[in-house]
Amino acid sequence: MDHGIGSWITIHARRTPHRVALTDGDTGRQFTYAELDRRTNALADALRAKGVRPGDRVAFVLFNSPHLLEVTFAAAKLGAIAVPVNFRLSAPEIRYILDDAAACVVFASEQVIATVREAAHGSYVRELIEIPSAATRSGGRTGSAYEEMVSAGDPARVEVDVAHDGVASLMYTSGTTGFPKGTMLTHGNHLWNAINSVGVDLGLTPQDVSLTAAPMFHIGAFGIFTLPLMYLGGSAVILESFTPAGWLDAVERHRPTVAFCVPAMWAAIAAAGLGGRDLESLRYTISGGAPCPVTLIEKLRAQGMVFTEGFGLTETAPVASVLSADDVIAHAGSIGKPVTHVQMRVADEDGCDVPAGEVGELLLRGPSIFVGYWQKPEATATALRDGWFFSGDLAREDEDGYFYIVDRKKDMVITGGENVYPAEVEQVLYRHDAIAEVAVIGTPDEKWGESVTAVAVLKPGAAVVESELIAWMRERLAHFKCPRKVVFIDELPRTATGKILKRELRAQWGSGQVVHR
Repeated sequence: MDHGIGSWITIHARRTPHRVALTDGDTGRQFTYAELDRRTNALADALRAKGVRPGDRVAFVLFNSPHLLEVTFAAAKLGAIAVPVNFRLSAPEIRYILDDAAACVVFASEQVIATVREAAHGSYVRELIEIPSAATRSGGRTGSAYEEMVSAGDPARVEVDVAHDGVASLMYTSGTTGFPKGTMLTHGNHLWNAINSVGVDLGLTPQDVSLTAAPMFHIGAFGIFTLPLMYLGGSAVILESFTPAGWLDAVERHRPTVAFCVPAMWAAIAAAGLGGRDLESLRYTISGGAPCPVTLIEKLRAQGMVFTEGFGLTETAPVASVLSADDVIAHAGSIGKPVTHVQMRVADEDGCDVPAGEVGELLLRGPSIFVGYWQKPEATATALRDGWFFSGDLAREDEDGYFYIVDRKKDMVITGGENVYPAEVEQVLYRHDAIAEVAVIGTPDEKWGESVTAVAVLKPGAAVVESELIAWMRERLAHFKCPRKVVFIDELPRTATGKILKRELRAQWGSGQVVHR
């Protein structure tokens, strides 16, 4: 029996076949639940004909589109595992994920097909299928390889036993050692995340329509509103990419009731000017991925928007806590309180609870928490202990039960909603002939929230200028991971044991020094 997320579409195709499930926000094409069920059945059958079996990994390097969700649900109906990949990555970075997951089939957007083809060459990948861009779809081109694949499949329901505890997706997170880890999220994890979304604050109903503009290879846009609405039988409008004007146009055209964005997106929307825009369809919005400045919240609220904040991680599928609309000003800076089926506590190094107000590690527990890291038993054993997920985030809980993150996991930098781990960037910088030592930190940035900043020591007699080093990095890493600023100093501050004191670097180069863009 199918207990997976693919069954949601089949259930709603029977209950409400004519209800719109997905809307292509760029072309206006709508997919009813009946059509979405037929198409994902056919795609699942076509994948099975290509040898995809339960447990196999089906990767996609895709810009947003309804087709990204079709691939996800088709894989789920087969009992295969979906592997979303950041389309901003370079070919070597994509190749690492394809090899680590041992993906057998890859779907790629037209815009990145050449990069993905390079990444897949000589890998386990047997088949690479291109999905047309929004511009191509709008131009009315027919006969794409993707549509031919859907047409070739049998639209009858594929019958596969899929369990709640079966892995539905591998969501790759940047690794502190420079290597991404595949976070194993089960069908049950996604189900409980949807249930949590229903019961929190202003909730979610089958009548809701989400506007999805943040990239769905991230758990935020995927797991906040978009996937839960497919569980409920609601609707999602999918934009290929984000621009503030395009987002505002889509609100007026498609009349969504809920929307998720990261703070950098909300800042761009606010800067675009909301005066005269019709936003009345939005009953509430949510920000996540990084702390949202209270001044920005106030600006959006002044325009009549009902604004909430959420906290979660890839490992929590993602909704873990929410700061309600009534609390976003009074408790600014808090991540709120845990959702119904998530427990949170703050513990010391021995795993014992610390008193209210004291700082410790944030621990989480619940049915939406991931089951481990793909093929990384040591990392899994470190993160999951005694039924709790040890997040690595330092936090405190106040007397009223509101949680606050006081430092981020292992020096992570969040730039424009993207997580960047300094160790990965540092490893690449060390390959440059002129670099003797380097430390990467986040510095305040008006546009992106944080900028990646490198503090470097040159080798004796070596010379390199900031622009040259940044350009060199951009040939080797995704651009969002590359430094926007490089500071050259004579010596990095260290502890007596030789560990670099990044807190001193942040105090000197990061505190209050806002980078203007």
